Amino acid sequence: MTPATILEKMKNWAFKMAASFAVLAVVIPGVIIAFENEYENRSAVLVLTVAFLANSIIYSNLRGVQPLRLITVYLVIQTVLVIALIGLNPSLNFYIILFYVLSIEAIMALERRYSMMWLVIYIVLTIGLLVSLLPLAEAIVSLPIFLGGFFFFVTFANATLRANEARKESQRLLTELTKTNRQLQEYAMKAEQLAVSEERNRLSREMHDTIGHRLTVASVQLEGMHRLISKDPQRAESMAETVRNQVREALHELRRTVATLREPLEADLPLDVSIKRLTLNFEEATGLQVNLILPDQIPPLTNNQRLAMYRTAQEALTNTHKHAGATQVWLQVERIEEIISMRVSDNGIGLSEANLESGFGLRGIRERAAQLGGELKLETRTGGGAQVSLWLPI
Repeated sequence: MTPATILEKMKNWAFKMAASFAVLAVVIPGVIIAFENEYENRSAVLVLTVAFLANSIIYSNLRGVQPLRLITVYLVIQTVLVIALIGLNPSLNFYIILFYVLSIEAIMALERRYSMMWLVIYIVLTIGLLVSLLPLAEAIVSLPIFLGGFFFFVTFANATLRANEARKESQRLLTELTKTNRQLQEYAMKAEQLAVSEERNRLSREMHDTIGHRLTVASVQLEGMHRLISKDPQRAESMAETVRNQVREALHELRRTVATLREPLEADLPLDVSIKRLTLNFEEATGLQVNLILPDQIPPLTNNQRLAMYRTAQEALTNTHKHAGATQVWLQVERIEEIISMRVSDNGIGLSEANLESGFGLRGIRERAAQLGGELKLETRTGGGAQVSLWLPI
């Protein structure tokens, strides 16, 4: 049982107790007065009082499950009993206080239009009973007191009802929020699993296309070299050199793949630190020199902006190594007013039509940049080679 449920039960119990004490505080003195003064109709007063209390107890046990018709029947019976009690002896006009309790019960159980109808009925009955049973002067004096009681109790009931409705609405919103948060967590987990799956597929394709290719070539050369080693040693030696080069290149590709696997940790670092580590790993894996130019202070970036720039640098360096045939690479980050830019350029063979169409990696970065309100371009570098440029607003 939640704390909110316990609090609700305590409030309902307190409301029932308050209503019960209010009823008892009226009916018990009425019975005592009737018997102490030996009213002729005192037995009728006792019977009507017991009927009123029994009806209240039955209704209280059915609270929260009554249909509109049952509530209406209950209010009609209780109203008739109160009128009968007052009619038996006009000196017991304090029984009008029971109309307060019935008004509160109507407000708490019925829709607003029905509860207001019952409130008007009780006010009219109060005025009618006072005027008809008391001298005019006494009725005029009593009316403001009894009507003020209606105002007080109805205001209290309305405030309690609004508080209960607000609490229920808050509980409903909390339930929806909890459900939505749970769904978001599930979606995030699925998205993470999908991202991991996609990354594994990408790495497997890359290793197949690079390391697998080079090792296949090396295996074929080794078989040929084994057949020629006694017949044509010179050619076998040439094939051994080819195998050595292929294994060396495969080792470079393996180092680059390992560097990629370490990337998620680096992507969470500040941009200048992650870019420095990325270029250092790239230089160690490929032997290409990267001329890195960073500003003295990189402005604060969101996680998405920082990741977009890191991915751009990573993809551009990877493409340079795979396709450019370059000997040098330049990577520059700078801030121009409210824009941060990154340029990765090389002195390689430049761009072909296939390069201009770009692969999946650059296409994904271009979409990421567009989502952040930026732009990514792939163009020919002045002086030869290719250049990838990214602009993001900050």
